[in-house]
Amino acid sequence: MNEDETLVHVTHDAPWLPPGGRAEVVRRTTPPRPMAVVRLLLRDSDQVFCVPRQGTGRLDLPMLEAVSDDVDGTAAVRELAQRITGEAIGLRFIGAVRNVVEALADGYDWPVPAAHFGVWASDATPMVDGTWVRLDDDEHQLRDRHWYPLVG
Repeated sequence: MNEDETLVHVTHDAPWLPPGGRAEVVRRTTPPRPMAVVRLLLRDSDQVFCVPRQGTGRLDLPMLEAVSDDVDGTAAVRELAQRITGEAIGLRFIGAVRNVVEALADGYDWPVPAAHFGVWASDATPMVDGTWVRLDDDEHQLRDRHWYPLVG
């Protein structure tokens, strides 16, 4: 664990990971490596800006996969912020969900033994269609999102 890292929550034997995998939610100020996915947190009091996930349509924070040569996700999050807000300034890394998986497994396409799913915050205003969702809104159940312990 990095010296600027605080462990917030752990899910042992996480059901979305291969057997024995765990998900660690960590708060930190610098992006860890390797970064698999970046998410953009736009917050207004107790609401966060969400867009429909591709495939499921469930509302979630805007996200973008990082490419292999963008090991800490900074290029991907700048691209994502530009798409969502029209600007890529004032981004603050707040933490990540770290998937810890000991060995490659069928159907698991992320780096092993660790893959990070980072969250950056911005004070910018969204310029795309989306929905402001209260963090405690049971209809949208944001509490089940892996990033929720960082902001809830």
